[in-house]
Amino acid sequence: MADHQRNKRIVWDAFQTLDEASLRGLMHPDVAWHGPHPLNDMAGADAVMATLWGPLFRALPDLERRDDIFFAGEFNGGAWVTATGHYTGTFKAPWLGIPATNGVLNIRYGEFFRLEEGRVVEVYQILDIPDVMRQARLWPWAFSLGVEERVPAPATQDGLMLGLHDEAEGVKSRKLVEAMIAGLMEFDGKTLESMRMERFWHPKMMWYGPAGIGTARGLKGFQDCHQRAFLKAFPDRKGGNHKARLGEGNYVASTGWPSIRATHTGGGFMGCPPTNKPITMRVMDFWRREGDWLRENWVFIDLIELLLQMEVDIFARLREGGRLP
Repeated sequence: MADHQRNKRIVWDAFQTLDEASLRGLMHPDVAWHGPHPLNDMAGADAVMATLWGPLFRALPDLERRDDIFFAGEFNGGAWVTATGHYTGTFKAPWLGIPATNGVLNIRYGEFFRLEEGRVVEVYQILDIPDVMRQARLWPWAFSLGVEERVPAPATQDGLMLGLHDEAEGVKSRKLVEAMIAGLMEFDGKTLESMRMERFWHPKMMWYGPAGIGTARGLKGFQDCHQRAFLKAFPDRKGGNHKARLGEGNYVASTGWPSIRATHTGGGFMGCPPTNKPITMRVMDFWRREGDWLRENWVFIDLIELLLQMEVDIFARLREGGRLP
């Protein structure tokens, strides 16, 4: 059985140091790194340093990492550590073509690390690049239905799970999430009420979506800012291809690459008309359970890669303008 406590400490220590030496020490030389568009797939530690970390250190020379949720678990025989939070620093040089602001920048992240013999061999990561654009006063797409803000840590401030926790609680959390996901599949194609999501979500739930969708409160808020438009645009969506789904204590995290397959047959999602083309979505979710309810949900979608499949090139729009007043 994997030593999850040891794996957590290895990943935690490397990212608390957060320099080239610590990151190279963390990664196996042949690590497979899967990130958001335009970073996408990287093979080997040298490629990861040259493509991701080197440019990020140059853009934010005082870069540090602030974890909000951090835990570990096993999935299909693999030992994983997962985390979400923000990379924070002073935006001193352009990154991915996004102009520097010389002010504070918070880059929201969701990450899954698979370890073997103390080294990271596989990574899935989504950085909220659209939110970087927002902070740089650039917005090359439709305005969000939800509220755009810095996404907070868990209300209970207990997401850093560095110690040991009751295994039964993690199982209970994961089973609640899986029951909720099964409920999503009960959609009758007509009304959102057919899924009976009130069985799973706390009346004061918080849903923290990616920039471009935003934050919502309560089940109705979630439906109004995301779910209704999403189901209209992708009525035949199907989940699967999960790389990891972990539960520890009151927390659950899951990712698929891609996690969703669908056909873009409806309009209105992020201002895009239907293309009638098949699409896939890279997705990550983090949940906090409170008693028998899901109380908070942190959501990551690689929206830039999704919109590219929907014939919208966000980086081309960025080059053409799109500055906020």
